[in-house]
Amino acid sequence: MRKTTVLCALALTLVISGFSCSSRPANTLVVGMELAYPPFEMTDARGNPSGISVDIAHALGRSLNKNITIEDIPFDGLIPALKTGKIDLIISSMTATEERRKSIDFSDPYVRTGLCLLVGVDSGIRSIGEADRNGKTIAVKKGTTGHDYARKHIKKARVLVLDKEAAAVLEVVQKKADAFIYDQMSVYKSWQRNKQTTRAILKPFQEEFWAIGIRKGNDELRISINRFLAEFRKEKGFDRLADRYLKEEKKVFLRLGYPFYF
Repeated sequence: MRKTTVLCALALTLVISGFSCSSRPANTLVVGMELAYPPFEMTDARGNPSGISVDIAHALGRSLNKNITIEDIPFDGLIPALKTGKIDLIISSMTATEERRKSIDFSDPYVRTGLCLLVGVDSGIRSIGEADRNGKTIAVKKGTTGHDYARKHIKKARVLVLDKEAAAVLEVVQKKADAFIYDQMSVYKSWQRNKQTTRAILKPFQEEFWAIGIRKGNDELRISINRFLAEFRKEKGFDRLADRYLKEEKKVFLRLGYPFYF
């Protein structure tokens, strides 16, 4: 009993002093992202984290003189993981919405995008209004802003909530869903992979901005991240990422007259 009491007292002392056995090194930032959204968040041939967000995370680490660890977490689990301290940051193509701002803070935005539609190739749908009609089915990915938009604005169509982007695309391909609400880049890529069965309506019906998620109250880290983003943009870091990962998409978007991401 005495030994247990001593150990408990020692553990309490360590916690009060700001130390614990589970504490990560002070020079490490754990970044959460769902590695299922290429070319932003994905894995390479060896299964290692790769993509635009991974490159941004490591560039941030170099700027702040921090080691970076990437944690692969389902998208709808990222904010809970941040709030509980499992991760320090979210860099996962996350839109900075007012609803999310209630529970976490965000950096300055680093990407501009918007919600649009993937529809069947023979579909007569030309807009979100035409998709929201009786007898129509609209697919969304759980936890995304497309899901949030559907909850608030879709009044007549049936909303089909799925865990994976690929599953939502397949619903459209197989004509089980009339439309899929997602961001411009994803819709474009899904259309490119399924040209025989789908069509992309790339004009956004809701503009969005992606930002880095930060735990509430960590103003010092937020300011440092904003400083990094400004310097990274000034040094053409985002332009290099676009040329490396999104060269074709950049040309298409500019030709169509849509503002490009970065």
